[in-house]
Amino acid sequence: MTWGMVLALAVGTLALKAVGPLLAGGRALPPRAAAAFALLPAALLAALVATQTFGDGQALTLDARAAGVGVAAVAAWRRAPFIVVVILGAVTAATLRMLGLP
Repeated sequence: MTWGMVLALAVGTLALKAVGPLLAGGRALPPRAAAAFALLPAALLAALVATQTFGDGQALTLDARAAGVGVAAVAAWRRAPFIVVVILGAVTAATLRMLGLP
């Protein structure tokens, strides 16, 4: 993906966010819809992590990335600071790749 594409997606996202309130005309969303929309960013991030971790083209794969995400997930569950979570995941994946494991 090029930087131009990233910029175009960012501008499109901001435009959609700006148009939403204009179309709603100041009306509030029903509480259930508002709660569902509040959960969308977390669901999209989880989907992105899953596809980037376990996807390899059209196939599923388990490799060093999966181990790194697993170690990072355990560290986050144990409430480690964010930088520690990132470093543990990266070091795990890098070590496994250095050892030649898939």
